[in-house]
Amino acid sequence: MGMGLSVRNIDAGYGKLQILFNVSFTVPERKITVIVGPNGSGKSTMLKTIFGLTTIYKGEILFEGRNIAGMAPHKIAKLGIAYVPQTDNVFGKLTVRENLKMAAYGMDESIVADRIEEVTSMFPILSERMKQRADTLSGGERQMLAIAIALVRRPKLMLFDEPTAALAPKIALEILDAIQRLRDEHKITIILVEQNAKRALEIGDKGVLLVGGKVAFEGGARDLLEHPDLARMYLGLMAGE
Repeated sequence: MGMGLSVRNIDAGYGKLQILFNVSFTVPERKITVIVGPNGSGKSTMLKTIFGLTTIYKGEILFEGRNIAGMAPHKIAKLGIAYVPQTDNVFGKLTVRENLKMAAYGMDESIVADRIEEVTSMFPILSERMKQRADTLSGGERQMLAIAIALVRRPKLMLFDEPTAALAPKIALEILDAIQRLRDEHKITIILVEQNAKRALEIGDKGVLLVGGKVAFEGGARDLLEHPDLARMYLGLMAGE
């Protein structure tokens, strides 16, 4: 089956509060699957569900052919899935280097330096900030650090929850550009939840539209972007804009 992921008939939420209803979609290997939709449609909950952070009432989530639904987050991480939440994704009181070393915790000392070198080569600005505390970084730099932290373990699948939220437009584009490089150069499978639907669907391969916790569309990112009704109704996009 490769490294793809398949969500099948998932009902999930928090305790008794159901947010996702019979959600099914597939995530192709080494591609960017973008999950878009109005606020409160369940996008972030979907990522948390894949990473074992919600209550799953029904359904399966298959990764490399095994069902990970209901598995503990640390076990899911061990399988090669990394989750980059929107906030609290770095240790503010630690330096950049200490954050990266924490990410490499338990790894063979001999490879830690190489891994840190590897991830900072992707974000050269981090190399200059190694001794700085993470809470002194700009929003964009902090987001780069969060990505670098996840990359230290060379994940097969990365889940991004609104990585460009609250960033200036130019910096937001840099982050989305980095996510494309993860796909193109590092061959990582990506699920991206993004408010900026237009930009995300432009870089994405596949689009999934969630509305009210249900899948309203699954298909090519371009097809969703150019869909005359859906794009306008749910994403605030005018066709051909």
